[in-house]
Amino acid sequence: MAMGCTTCHEIRNNKDATYVKLTTSTPGALCLTCHGEKDSATLKGTVHPPAIRDCVKCHDPHTSDNKDQLLKPASGADAKENLCLSCHTQGMNVSPKGSRHAALDMGCDTCHTTHKVGEKGKVEFDFHLTKAIPALCIDCHDAKDAGLQKAHQGQPFATANCLNCHDAHQSAAPKLMAKFLHSPFADKSCEMCHAPAKDGKVVLAQADVKSLCVTCHDDKAKLIETAKVQHPGAAGDCTDCHNPHASKYPGLPKTNPVEICLNCHSDQADMLKTKKILHQPVFEQGCATCHEPHGSQNTKLLRATGNSLCIECHGPDTKPGELKDAHLITIFGGKIRLPEDYFTKNKVTILPLKNGKGHPTPAHPVDDIRDINDLTKVITPINCLSCHQPHAGGSRAMLIKDQKPGLEFCRSCHKGSIGDQVQ
Repeated sequence: MAMGCTTCHEIRNNKDATYVKLTTSTPGALCLTCHGEKDSATLKGTVHPPAIRDCVKCHDPHTSDNKDQLLKPASGADAKENLCLSCHTQGMNVSPKGSRHAALDMGCDTCHTTHKVGEKGKVEFDFHLTKAIPALCIDCHDAKDAGLQKAHQGQPFATANCLNCHDAHQSAAPKLMAKFLHSPFADKSCEMCHAPAKDGKVVLAQADVKSLCVTCHDDKAKLIETAKVQHPGAAGDCTDCHNPHASKYPGLPKTNPVEICLNCHSDQADMLKTKKILHQPVFEQGCATCHEPHGSQNTKLLRATGNSLCIECHGPDTKPGELKDAHLITIFGGKIRLPEDYFTKNKVTILPLKNGKGHPTPAHPVDDIRDINDLTKVITPINCLSCHQPHAGGSRAMLIKDQKPGLEFCRSCHKGSIGDQVQ
């Protein structure tokens, strides 16, 4: 305000009225004339979404009693008091048997600096933390505290990533525990995997990580060794991909079910940047929805062959199993767990297939066309991948070569036999 109203506004008069307008086309552009260091176009990393173009969603452009001219404080119990809770709901709906981080009552800015950005992929910058983990946690939770040391069974934790086992905001379990726990960890049977710590360092109960894991998970070890199609990534230590204690996700991946694979599979990672349409199971649920990460009898580590893989979700006889207590459903004989609302929330298309026909028209084949006189002889090979890409595509339906749905696509196979009347 000290700079004067005309720093931001233009005043226009005519014989009928006086108009006040901004000196730029949008409020965001106006803010950047002074706050250029906040320009998301020049920043690397994850930018807080409102800061990309909508500064006045959080800030009052004229005056405020709050720090940084915020519309509301960054603290308070609900959205009426706390600006952050206008969009975020962390800590708002904690189950009776759950837990809530007391730091929430101190204000979101206790742990977060909204405009902080940096190297993408690092938790400190992706979530705009005031410090990296565990330094941020140790500011309040003294690693030398006797109670904390007892809770961690005397194992060293001062340099561990607290978020591997704990949720930073709330949990359905006590002590802010992650949703999925490794059984020995959940049972507090640390001695199954750990010997007493020595010189402040973790000591395993076996010579190395893999030897330790196979004492219980020998079935996975046998699969890795004997699979017809082997996954090179599974040949290393189990903890290359898995967190040994807890995770937000089934199977205990170290990051999430998508990133854990994309760190190595760069071709698929590039699709996130280049493809318009992404297949939900791949880039939301995770690659292991369709692929067996430890080894498979099928090519490309697939969980099923041919169309059987696709119709597990898209077929007319799709009948997922249920884990009602966990609010999950299962597919592929219970091997894959999904949220109970997965099919409805994602509007999964169920195809009216019958006798190898039914998509995209009732009479169109979806399986190999065979000689009626010799059913072992395939005249025209066809399956889901004849038309669709499995991971991502450039247009609706993820058609091959990023083509758009329509007659032109159909003519790529049905040359001269379709749409001739409109040519």
